[in-house]
Amino acid sequence: MRNALVAEYRKLVTTRMWWVLLLACAAYLGFIGAVLGFSLVFAPEQQGGVTLHGIDAATAVYSLTNGIGYVFPLVIGSLAMTTEFRHQTITQSLLVEPRRGVYLGAKLLATVPVGLLYGLVAVTAVVAASAPLLAGWGDGAYLTDGGVLQVLALSVVVIAVWAVVGVAFGSVVTNQVAAIVVILAFTQLVEPIARVALGSFAGLDQVAKFLPGAAADGIVGASFFSSYGSGAGELLPRWAALLVLLGYAAALALIGRYTTLRRDVG
Repeated sequence: MRNALVAEYRKLVTTRMWWVLLLACAAYLGFIGAVLGFSLVFAPEQQGGVTLHGIDAATAVYSLTNGIGYVFPLVIGSLAMTTEFRHQTITQSLLVEPRRGVYLGAKLLATVPVGLLYGLVAVTAVVAASAPLLAGWGDGAYLTDGGVLQVLALSVVVIAVWAVVGVAFGSVVTNQVAAIVVILAFTQLVEPIARVALGSFAGLDQVAKFLPGAAADGIVGASFFSSYGSGAGELLPRWAALLVLLGYAAALALIGRYTTLRRDVG
């Protein structure tokens, strides 16, 4: 297993795509963090009819890391798997490690350190862009508050979990273009709309808690959607949210193991 882990990690970090996406992640989240921080400080009454102050404003901005940034670890995770099929290296990989369960497990675990790096960079970008605005013209950045520090630390962990989910998804949808299109559509359109729509109806708001992004917000303990009163509803307890998100990863990995990786490749 150790050799398989090392091999899968090297496959991931010896390409340019992982650091190109990392730079894009930092730039995108830094920009969005700055825009949201600026709007909260200078035009708080315009934020969807909800005025955020103090620690609520800070956590609303910092939760952007998961709220909109999880697309990046999902993509890099899916690329770790779909690239094998796009470039037909899956045959050589399975010749080196014919135990397909071990191969997939190594692929899943090898993305964890990369996911943690993505989380650190994403959190740093959001904080670096928004904290000076919140501290200089708002009520404070609250970077010494224990609750805020917990949100930031758990955001790093959640981004790593998203990378694992990306690998599991890539084992099911092996076409690289299709996988990226589905990820972009789901993270930027389908789930945000579903969370708002489901959260607007009594009873269905309980269903919204179990969507992947909502579960991740539950782990973090803060939600960009909830902060803006978007009708996204309350979050799951942290332990339950973690089980739900890991359940998505496990379910996708099992489907990939017994469909894609069960077939002959060549």
